[in-house]
Amino acid sequence: MSVIKASAHCDGPCGVYDPASARIAGEAVQSMTKKMLALEYPTVFSSQSMAAYMNTMSRYAAIKEEEGQRCKDELLVLWTDFFKPQHLEANPELHDTFWKAAKLCSACKVEVSAEHAQELMDAIESIHHMFWAVKGKEVPWIRAS
Repeated sequence: MSVIKASAHCDGPCGVYDPASARIAGEAVQSMTKKMLALEYPTVFSSQSMAAYMNTMSRYAAIKEEEGQRCKDELLVLWTDFFKPQHLEANPELHDTFWKAAKLCSACKVEVSAEHAQELMDAIESIHHMFWAVKGKEVPWIRAS
């Protein structure tokens, strides 16, 4: 019996990784955080006004939670599947940046903090630049919002 040896450097075919999906999810987290902080509490208390307020707030919170988890998942795939040990030489802050970004995803899910939402976006921007530098491309950081 002959043994065929195969090797691959990632779980998916080359070219399928892109930090844009994490950016989009992070932007949604930041957007929902801003909307939650800006939502006016009803000044006239009625069943109707409270129901409308609670409905809107719960929708913002649900989207923030969902997108926070999506952002974390996308970042973890990049960290564990795309980046390799040889990328650490050029990016010695890689592990710390990803670790902090994942922690910020969790913080943004359990809090309503504009500061943490911005820190998450800053971390995603750093990851964006590391990712494209590894690929030898200069891709500008452009936000959808």
